[in-house]
Amino acid sequence: MGNTKVSRRFRAMSELVQDKNYNYTEAIELLRRSSSAKFVETAEAHIVLGLDPKYADQQLRSTVILPKGTGKLAKVAVITKGEKITEALSAGADLVGAEDVIEQILQGNIDFDKLIATPDIMPLIAKLGRVLGPRGLMPSPKAGTVTIDVGQAVQEFKLGKLEYRLDKTGIVHIPFGKVNFSKEDLAANLLAIKESIERNRPTGSKGKYWKTMHICSTMGPSISIDINSLKDI
Repeated sequence: MGNTKVSRRFRAMSELVQDKNYNYTEAIELLRRSSSAKFVETAEAHIVLGLDPKYADQQLRSTVILPKGTGKLAKVAVITKGEKITEALSAGADLVGAEDVIEQILQGNIDFDKLIATPDIMPLIAKLGRVLGPRGLMPSPKAGTVTIDVGQAVQEFKLGKLEYRLDKTGIVHIPFGKVNFSKEDLAANLLAIKESIERNRPTGSKGKYWKTMHICSTMGPSISIDINSLKDI
């Protein structure tokens, strides 16, 4: 019965979406209208790029700060030592330490959304790769999670900094807020993502870089965006 209700609701919402490319502002408005779940759904962007991640010079991995936030207060852990512990705590980190935090992670207690480490501690956390790697939580310089400036990193991830990467099929999947955000706030976040992906275009990129972009809510239908409407901003 539950699945039938979901299917009917999804079909009803899908009927709102035409088979065409929408201006990004129209697409965002449609995304908000086509959300019908009983929880506040996440707004998601799925972007197909003209890249082949098999080649090192066509891989894409970077970060973006969403100016209007993610709609979720991220839990941030920091592995460091010395005076950096105080810096991380002052910036609002939820969990800070060194060997004690490493042991906690090895035991499977991973109650955080982002893990930051200082460079001097990296040799100690190499053994966490098998635990954190599959979850996408292993600290990395490219992701901005291996840094001396732990205070700034904590604040940025708390405010809405996200890591994104090209998956093996050439697609970037990234949330850009919640469906209860205003149209203006969702647009600001989506434009920030577009600008970041453009700015970090790999050196090996050839031909058409932007192929398609679709947005949707967690349980809603996919809406195709006219990429030129974003490029004209």
